[in-house]
Amino acid sequence: MPTGTSTPPLDPAGETTVQPRSWPGAFWTRRVCLVPTWRGWIVIILMTTVVFVYAFRHMGEFLTVRDPLPGGVLVVEGWVPPYVARETLDEFQRNHYLGIYVTGGPIEEENPYFGYQSYANLTATKLREMGAPAGLVHTVPAPFVARDRTYASAVTLKRELQAEGVSAATINVVSVGPHSRRSRLLYEKAFGSASRIGMIGVPARDFEIGQWWKTSAGFRTVVSEFIAYLYARLVFHPE
Repeated sequence: MPTGTSTPPLDPAGETTVQPRSWPGAFWTRRVCLVPTWRGWIVIILMTTVVFVYAFRHMGEFLTVRDPLPGGVLVVEGWVPPYVARETLDEFQRNHYLGIYVTGGPIEEENPYFGYQSYANLTATKLREMGAPAGLVHTVPAPFVARDRTYASAVTLKRELQAEGVSAATINVVSVGPHSRRSRLLYEKAFGSASRIGMIGVPARDFEIGQWWKTSAGFRTVVSEFIAYLYARLVFHPE
């Protein structure tokens, strides 16, 4: 036989016997594992940095959604600034909607607009003053909630539309740019698969969305909205 080879032992009957494996070999086995060299680590770090920088720079654009759907109900979140209310009225006049529905929770006592009682009443009043047909502006104030206010407003709107017998097949929501992606997600959770949610994110005026990281207002808004969006996407589940 060739030198260096061995054959399994034979039993008295001339048959090959199988040696039992030791107990470590019964539970563990060896595998070859590839690890990067120092050049490989440099490539990995460079690629990771490029992806991170790209995602960071485009975070504001990702959060700002403008994807309206034809017809249906036009909704504006009552806490938005006046220029967003003006854009809402312009959108209503450009396209055919069943009406403008204004959502929003109670106004805090220390707020100078406390007399309006709710953000829904505040922005509905502004819309009428801007020339919106009074009969087509509907106020939908939401109850006070400590968190998930956008979702609470969406649920309140859904109940209001059901009570009025208004179709909720198509909903177009107007909000401030970086808040718009989270708003659409929460409206989709509130209304369910029976409704299509369009989104009109009006760009914020206190910072440039393409260079949001260059101002404190932009950095604060975009980062906080991104974290809030991740919470709504990954953690928040309607009760």
